[in-house]
Parts: sequence; structure tokens; C-alpha cells
Amino acid sequence: MGKPKRERSLSDSEAQAVARNLRVSPRKLNLVAGLIRGKAVDTALADLEFSRKRIAQDVRKCVMSAVANAENNHGLDVNELVVSEAFVGKNLIMRRFQARGRGRASSITKPFSQITVIVRQKADEEGEKPAKKKSQAAGKPAAKEAKGAAKKPAATAKKSGKAKPAAKETA
Repeated sequence: MGKPKRERSLSDSEAQAVARNLRVSPRKLNLVAGLIRGKAVDTALADLEFSRKRIAQDVRKCVMSAVANAENNHGLDVNELVVSEAFVGKNLIMRRFQARGRGRASSITKPFSQITVIVRQKADEEGEKPAKKKSQAAGKPAAKEAKGAAKKPAATAKKSGKAKPAAKETA
């Protein structure tokens, strides 16, 4: 018999990969995760390839694993994938000690962390993004025109202000 299969928590256009037991603190790993959030997969992989952070290669492996899961398990197109989420969590902490003066000891913590990368196919989001861009684009030129209109009277006022004292001196 067995128990029933657990339902999938992600949508059909998403795939994920988890890298556990990474020997770096979650705070440092989150800096690398911030580099790839919201980027296209090929751009994210290129950024991780040339990153100077030590842990970037392990994060790159995790992104590649998520892409492979999307392609093989869910049949998604690799060229349209975007890193929709990359979040970091705590894992175990090894505790060590260092001998100090007068027979004392100080504690050393060696934290481990894990990263979860979720990739999504772009085709689902394309309908939403252009509407937002159009509304933002429509608002920006109006703001620029308003700023330009506000600057012109000030510029004419300065010119007229300079002309008046010159006229007073001659008169």
C-alpha cells in the first residue's frame, strides 16, 4: 500500500534545487544569493563564474542543478529560465574551543548553511511585466517635462534679473 504521494508545492513552470551543508555562514552566503536573484539563468551563472567569493562555485552548482531539474523533470525551456528565488537558511554549527591565558577557553563557532534556488520560466510573467513598464514609462516623461518646465521659468528669471541691474546702471 504505502502512503499517498505528497503534492508539489511549486507550480508547473518552476523547479528547485537545494545545496545543504555549505561551510560558510548564512550571512556571507546571502550576499552571493543576492547577486543572482531575479536574473536570467545564463547571466546568473556568468556572474557566479567570475565572482571572487569562495562559496560562489557551490552556489553555481546549485543553480545548474535547478536548471537540470527544470529541463529533465519538468520539461521547461532552459533559455527562458529566470532565478525567481534564492534564499538561505541555517544548518548545523560546529562548536570548538581555543585555549586562552590562565587556563581559560573561548568558544569558536563554525557555522554551516544551505541555499535553495528556485528557477521559473519567463513566459508566465511576460504578460504582467510590460503593463508595469508602460505605466512607469508613461509617468517618467511627464515628470521630466514638468521638471523641464519648472527649470525654464527659473532660468528666464535669472536672465531677466541680470538684465535689470545692467539696465539700471546705464540709466
